[in-house]
Amino acid sequence: MKTASRVKQNLEVRRSDHTTIRYTASGPSGGQTLVLIHGWACDRSDFDAVTDHLPDDYRVLAIDLAEHGESRSSRNTWTMAEFARDVAAVLEAQSVDTAVVVGHSLGGAVAIEVGRLLPDTISHVVALDALHYLSLFPALSEAQAETMVRMFRDDFAGGVRGLVEGGSPDGTDPALIDAYFEKMVAVRQPAGLHAIEGLVRWDMDAALRATPQPITVFAIRDLVTHEAIDRYRERFDIVLIDLGSHHFPVEDPAGTANLLAGVRSR
Repeated sequence: MKTASRVKQNLEVRRSDHTTIRYTASGPSGGQTLVLIHGWACDRSDFDAVTDHLPDDYRVLAIDLAEHGESRSSRNTWTMAEFARDVAAVLEAQSVDTAVVVGHSLGGAVAIEVGRLLPDTISHVVALDALHYLSLFPALSEAQAETMVRMFRDDFAGGVRGLVEGGSPDGTDPALIDAYFEKMVAVRQPAGLHAIEGLVRWDMDAALRATPQPITVFAIRDLVTHEAIDRYRERFDIVLIDLGSHHFPVEDPAGTANLLAGVRSR
């Protein structure tokens, strides 16, 4: 059963003098725990409606990564592994013994790193339209990485526009594309640029080799190539879906919640 709207607590945990992570907790403390990690230049509010559609017995922790949403940090390290420590701090504060970690876009990379960091706590890693983009994964050469990062350094708005349009299948409402662009281009700087660089320089294949948990990728059908399926079919379960654009958790929260509710039976 699910409620029309969950009671949500807005909480925070201080990792150190330089980082405060804010998050939302809802559901019973003894319920199956889902940890929700947003994508780059987004925030935990992307999961508000998804959370409301999940079964009542789920414990849901939706987290703002450092310098996203309401979280703040003056640190100098912006790797996927460091973002994973943001998530781990929340799990420690909540005394979580076991959880499924779910990440959208960049959050999928962070979810992999959380699995590596907490092998005895994370039972399953779920990526929402993440990990299958061969333009980012596997690891780029130094020259390729530098070219991509330079694109954002030289024309940040143009780079963001390219990301949003690249994640929008034919037929996506132009107003949605514009809304995603306006939200993402306003990411806090310089952390926003550094986070993109951290993703571009992340070695997913190395991370996958060190991640013991099962991994499920829910991927928008029109955004997946056969090459990606062939390359990774033996490492993670790619489930093709038709729920909208790259930002489908915002566009179809009920459908997204249904996917996540099914993970516990996988």
